[in-house]
Amino acid sequence: MKKSTLAAGLLALSSAAMAGPAAYVHTPTVEYGETEIELHLGTTREPGEERETAAVLAFARGLTQHWYSEVEFEFEREGSQGTRLEAFEWANILTFAEQGEWPVDLGLLLVLERPMDHAEGWEVKVGALLQKDFGKVQLNFNPILERHLDAEEESETELVYEWQAKYRYAQAFEFGMQGFGEVGKWNDWEDSDEQTHMAGPAIFGKWPIGEHDAIKYDMALLYGLNDHTADHTLRMTVEYEF
Repeated sequence: MKKSTLAAGLLALSSAAMAGPAAYVHTPTVEYGETEIELHLGTTREPGEERETAAVLAFARGLTQHWYSEVEFEFEREGSQGTRLEAFEWANILTFAEQGEWPVDLGLLLVLERPMDHAEGWEVKVGALLQKDFGKVQLNFNPILERHLDAEEESETELVYEWQAKYRYAQAFEFGMQGFGEVGKWNDWEDSDEQTHMAGPAIFGKWPIGEHDAIKYDMALLYGLNDHTADHTLRMTVEYEF
């Protein structure tokens, strides 16, 4: 019985480290005084598992010229089970210069998450947000460290990543690629067939509403790049800025 309990706990922590279907790419961008209401949605199905659907409702604001803060509520549904609140999260992005001032735009991501299953303790995420523009092409890459604290089972510090590349064709329509992955312990990666990697085409856009308000969107169809990753994940974000 103890072995079964230990295995279940380790599985729960391992699953929590992977990018959920509603995951999105963070950017080192802060708009001082701007308030945002965001809805992140995603759905996927692991081989042999029931379909997982997730939603994240977020409220954010640019508190200073270099500090963006956000509160998120994460919901999840598996198969025919009811939708449940999975966790709540406080995320912060800090920037250190004006956009374009340095050769590479740099931000710091700091996240504190509290799963509703308190056996998982608290999840802490710390990551670098890197962005570079080449004319109309914008590239982002974010390496992020994750670890559970005060959990019933021992947790390792794991390395995950998110990236995107987009061509800014027009304000209302941009296109490119997105990807997410998890490689295991930050200093002792899992074998390649045990890692998680997904990538696929994405579209983006922003529609101004009036003088200051706007609606932003992005959507991606992600394909699993190995047998350890779900074959297909569909994710999208709709954001109202005011």
